[in-house]
Amino acid sequence: MKTGLITSDTYQYHNTGNGHPEKIDRVTAIIENFKKNDNNNFVWKKPSKFEKSLLIKTHSKDYINFVENSFPQNGLSFLDSDTVISPGSKDATLDAVGCVIAAIDGVQNKEFKNAFCAVRPPGHHAEKNKAMGFCIYNNVAIGANYLIDKYKLKKIAIIDFDVHHGNGTQDIFYSNDKVLYISTHQYPYYPGSGSEKETGKFNNILNIPLTAGTDSEEYLNAYEKVLNKIKIFKPEFILFSAGFDAHKNDPLAQLNLESEDFYKLTKRTLELSKFFCNGKVVSILEGGYDIEALQESSKRHVDALLEFN
Repeated sequence: MKTGLITSDTYQYHNTGNGHPEKIDRVTAIIENFKKNDNNNFVWKKPSKFEKSLLIKTHSKDYINFVENSFPQNGLSFLDSDTVISPGSKDATLDAVGCVIAAIDGVQNKEFKNAFCAVRPPGHHAEKNKAMGFCIYNNVAIGANYLIDKYKLKKIAIIDFDVHHGNGTQDIFYSNDKVLYISTHQYPYYPGSGSEKETGKFNNILNIPLTAGTDSEEYLNAYEKVLNKIKIFKPEFILFSAGFDAHKNDPLAQLNLESEDFYKLTKRTLELSKFFCNGKVVSILEGGYDIEALQESSKRHVDALLEFN
């Protein structure tokens, strides 16, 4: 079977302004890199349309209404100090969610084995009632709730290897025994959450805080904790919050991973996944702000997805 590559055209209309690190070039560079390296094992797909009720399972009605009414007619507006929106952000934000839905449906319907969603804006900082850290809707959380609601799954694992802690995802699932949230991240660092003491109501949160300067060997050793938790939980589906800003060249953090490390962690996870969920994995882009590092790292991540087929 093949690997789905899910993306939209509308990401390029989400304008964050000059000098903002979460820029259009991030997804353009990833897509162009995959097209250059395209092979017959990719299935390219566009986002699915979905009902507003899907968002309400993850975010509050008040927050959704606030977001809908915040998109400017022209120029730029701010949902928080870091989260900038423009007139084109509305479609981009909805299509980022729609890409996740299309990816999940594609895997569940055996259209492809696994999938990578090249989307922006990212999502893992968005809480139930709050935009934060470049994120508007929590794409991966909406995906997990979609799996619970549409496909009646009872065990979904979210593995977040973005260098920043996914406070939003943790916030949304802190008291949900159907979702295991695991995060490796630089700590203490933005957004300030993610200590080992934050374990969830059902011991369904595992935070693995890492000090600035953590190198490849130290990171991959720490990643064994992720795999051990997965073995215990036995998920029916795995979602990656795939941030590539733990790369040593990323300007927004101080971990020292190589591009190859993203291949290694993905491969280890996939090898384990076949015992629990037959390799059902959807990966969703989060951070990564050095364009060359982002291209290389995302390619190696997807190489592992392709090989698993």
